[in-house]
Amino acid sequence: MERILHGVMRFRMEVVPRRLGLYRELANGQRPQALFIACADSRVAPELITQADPGELFTCRNAGNIVPPYGQATGGVSAAIEYAVMALGVRDIVVCGHSDCGAMKGILHPEALAGMPTVRTWLNHAEVARRVVEANGPTVDKLQALVEENVLAQLDHLRTHPSVAAHLAAGDMTLHGWVYSLATSEVRAFDAEQHRFVPLGSTAVPAVSARRRPIAARRGDVRG
Repeated sequence: MERILHGVMRFRMEVVPRRLGLYRELANGQRPQALFIACADSRVAPELITQADPGELFTCRNAGNIVPPYGQATGGVSAAIEYAVMALGVRDIVVCGHSDCGAMKGILHPEALAGMPTVRTWLNHAEVARRVVEANGPTVDKLQALVEENVLAQLDHLRTHPSVAAHLAAGDMTLHGWVYSLATSEVRAFDAEQHRFVPLGSTAVPAVSARRRPIAARRGDVRG
């Protein structure tokens, strides 16, 4: 805790004075460029990964970067989505998973969740991803396959939210599915045309189409 407190003081004394204009501007409101839904894992830092300034990302983090289908769970994730889209005018939404995800490990090994009923219930929102992976036979890396399929499953859930669905129908919103590698710092994005995750930056920014092919069509493309 002492290290955290020291960081607060250093932020106020050293960081803020260098960008005083930005912080004064942000004190009067926010206009984020994207809603970034990520895992709460301490190793995943959206602003660091994207090199975004304060005010550029509206972030929502939880175990497993999960988006409950609309109406199933009225809570922080649904409220964040609705507020970002309707109040802040965000038109790009990123769902970002990551390698070595503890939530996905819990889905593959439910015995590890003994004594954590809240976590177990929350991860039911990723059950569709587990079933898709299991139904399509063995993969090179089942955990990584689940990480990827879960990102796509949560994007499907995202489309059930009325605020998102309306803008998708109007054609003025773009959804993005990313996977961040802790080992290499590489970010791969789902490319709807290639039906697989590709390194971000190797092509134009990939976007997720309205429908997608299942993981069976992408078997063998799994990487850590």
